[in-house]
Amino acid sequence: MDWKSSMHGFEAYLLLERNLSRHSIDAYQRDVEKLARYCIREKRIQSPVKVTYADLQEFVQVLYGSGISARSQARIISGIKAFYKYLVLEDLVDDDPTQLLQGPKLDRKLPEVLTYEEIEQLIGAIDLSHPQGTRNRAIIETLYACGLRVSELTSLRISHIYSREQVIRVIGKNNKERLVPIGSQALKHIRLYLEGERLGMMNVRPGNEDILFLNRNGKALTRVMIFLIIKKLCKEAGIEKNISPHSFRHSFATHLVEGGADLRAVQEMLGHESITTTEIYTHLNTEYLKETILSFHPRNI
Repeated sequence: MDWKSSMHGFEAYLLLERNLSRHSIDAYQRDVEKLARYCIREKRIQSPVKVTYADLQEFVQVLYGSGISARSQARIISGIKAFYKYLVLEDLVDDDPTQLLQGPKLDRKLPEVLTYEEIEQLIGAIDLSHPQGTRNRAIIETLYACGLRVSELTSLRISHIYSREQVIRVIGKNNKERLVPIGSQALKHIRLYLEGERLGMMNVRPGNEDILFLNRNGKALTRVMIFLIIKKLCKEAGIEKNISPHSFRHSFATHLVEGGADLRAVQEMLGHESITTTEIYTHLNTEYLKETILSFHPRNI
């Protein structure tokens, strides 16, 4: 079994069994290709079966000295581990040489979080007299109310909004569906958009009839367009933080955790497979921690 045939099988596994997106599959393939090129060029190893832990350690040292970021190194190592996990599952190798392989330790990089006051400030900067003002208000309200990824927002369908039950059906990563509660304020502004600007659109492109948020040409909004809308609003609201669509997801989760929400419930709403991923949202600002300690520590009562 050579590198080419094993990577072809790995691709099929990621697509059919892991149900990953084309973007994720390509990223995994690139990571394994880096190892394959190194092994063929430097070690004359023509098959992944022949790779040892010592070979992998040497490859990792090459990565460390290549000048790429620690995060990129960690991603490549993660991709290689997934590749050998596949080989073990398919009984193509007896032992996993990546078992003891470790990547660089990474500091968790937290995106900017908006305070509730800043969110209100940003919403207040929306010009509702503008042709897309009502739509933009509904976008911001939905992002913050539901903690959606930007891709989940742009693909949100009208038929997936259940106003009476106050939930929306979200298609998340790897086409996994989940139900997410949505508050009355977000529903109100979605309804105003649907009954106003959206209802009056005469040029909705075929295939976009059920997509909630459309651009002026009747097509689904792109990720870049959502980013630009938010950047423009931040500038108009005088908010100098580096805000992106993901900042609303982060703010949603942070505010829930600070308010006492169960971490498992937050995990479900965010659509995280692992609770470890959700733990990134448990960071609390210094003032909140100080207030909690002063209020509840027995020596301060």
